[in-house]
Amino acid sequence: MGKQRDLTKGNIGSTLILFSLPMIAGNILQQMYNVADTVIVGHTIGEEALSAVGSSYSLMVFLTSIIIGLTMGSGAVFAQFFGGGNITDLKKGMVNSFVLMSVISVVINVISLLLVDNLIIWLNIPTEVSEYAKIYMTVVLYGIIPIFITNYFSALLRSVGNSVVPLIFVGLSAVTNIILDLVFIIKFDMGVGGAAWATVISQILSALGTGIYFFARFKNLLPSKSEIVYSPELLKYIISNSVLTSVQQSIMNLGILMIQGLVNSFGLVVSAAFAIVVKIDAIAYFPAQDFGNAFSIFVSQNFGGKKYDRIKTGFRQALLISSVFCVLASVFVNVFAKELMGLFIDTSAHGAVVKTGIRYLRIEGAFYVGIGVLFLLYGIYRGLAKPGMSVVLTVISLGTRVVLANILSGFSSIGVIGIWMAIPIGWVLADLVGLIYYKRKSCMSPIA
Repeated sequence: MGKQRDLTKGNIGSTLILFSLPMIAGNILQQMYNVADTVIVGHTIGEEALSAVGSSYSLMVFLTSIIIGLTMGSGAVFAQFFGGGNITDLKKGMVNSFVLMSVISVVINVISLLLVDNLIIWLNIPTEVSEYAKIYMTVVLYGIIPIFITNYFSALLRSVGNSVVPLIFVGLSAVTNIILDLVFIIKFDMGVGGAAWATVISQILSALGTGIYFFARFKNLLPSKSEIVYSPELLKYIISNSVLTSVQQSIMNLGILMIQGLVNSFGLVVSAAFAIVVKIDAIAYFPAQDFGNAFSIFVSQNFGGKKYDRIKTGFRQALLISSVFCVLASVFVNVFAKELMGLFIDTSAHGAVVKTGIRYLRIEGAFYVGIGVLFLLYGIYRGLAKPGMSVVLTVISLGTRVVLANILSGFSSIGVIGIWMAIPIGWVLADLVGLIYYKRKSCMSPIA
């Protein structure tokens, strides 16, 4: 399990698939944190608590996306150093990036805890569920630091080609989360607070596991005394990649957060349905997102090793692999939309919620190939040290989504369906821009 993997060699298609599979499995398991909360809360507490958990989930996704973006950007830099055989800069970069991101994580944690009441107002959370939301949100925010630690060491491990170890610890914490959910909510009747504590405790275990494992099994990557130094040049390079990746991730999830506020304005039924469908979405297309993240590490290592033709060929193969998966995911979600909703809520007792959710899944869920291509574009530009282009694509995608959602939903004949329609339109526009830029500007990049 302590194995490092050189992604600059071997068959490209099989390398991408084998490296990405543990990442895909790990993210699916990670979604079980929130899916377990939603399923158990939806079946045991009710619509009000379900809406509160859903709204809080959107906030946490946004806040943690800032941190995850930083770790992803650093991971791309680490992979470039590893692919180029520059282990000394890799170790120095580890030290500088860890200190920077630790400070940022603490600041985010403190500010968000101080602004809980304001966040509930800004999110437009329905009055009847605001107390549930405050309880859940206040507790779950304590998971920000463990989330940083887990994602930092996971990104570091993946940058050197090890995608298996993060999967193992995420799997263990996911199982722990489900067990604690059942104990805290059903046995001890702790309500939404119990669901939140189950998630936080599981995140702490995952952070401890990944951190301890790295120090125990990757001693060859531990910085020596001479490498624990402040390096302005390295830090500047890491920041230029990490901050823009973080901006891209946070903009992406800020758009989702803005949509959450618009969704909440349509009332409890729509809010509760949206809380469910975003979890279904997460499971359906997050494998494509993780494949894009794996592709980014592949690009980064090959970029560091100056294997530019391999990157170009890899992009073509990755587009095919991702598109096939996304089409299959779209078919599955459309065919089994009602059954998927039934996993989270009693379909006979909450018919309006189920109907709203099915409509969303059959509109937005038909176009997963759009988001799959977009994730690959994010990955290739991040890997080529051009994270600014990923920011541009995210602004196009999310800007289109937010503007169109507000405009279309304002027509009484369209209503909330306009929000669902705006999502894939944003994906497609961003895809077109990203692919055109790739083709026309390739002479300016290492992959010409």
